[in-house]
Amino acid sequence: MSPIDFVLSRRSIRRYEKKDIPSDILEKIIEAGRQAPSAANRQPRRFVILTDYEIKKELSKGLFNRFIKNSPVVIVGCANPKDLLTGKWASIDTAISLQNMVVAAWSLGIGSCWIGDFKEDKVK
Repeated sequence: MSPIDFVLSRRSIRRYEKKDIPSDILEKIIEAGRQAPSAANRQPRRFVILTDYEIKKELSKGLFNRFIKNSPVVIVGCANPKDLLTGKWASIDTAISLQNMVVAAWSLGIGSCWIGDFKEDKVK
């Protein structure tokens, strides 16, 4: 499949198989996010990788994110809006990184779903 085919065929997946994502595949997905462009290459984002069921269960109490407790991995994108040079673009840079990750995951045979239904204080 061509790169454009992966972008155009990607779908949000909300039901997951009960098996782990191999570490080499997960590393490629994370690297795709890390390599995403950012304003002035400041990279004002960090990623938290969650695999603990209890934490995922606690975070899955929103209206539109209940299914994440059954996913093998949750990747939380964290923007740093306090960067003095590019902070106002930190959320956009983080979103670009996450989009890279969902397309990379799809290209590697891993379904994912972009979720914004979280209580920020609870996630912190």
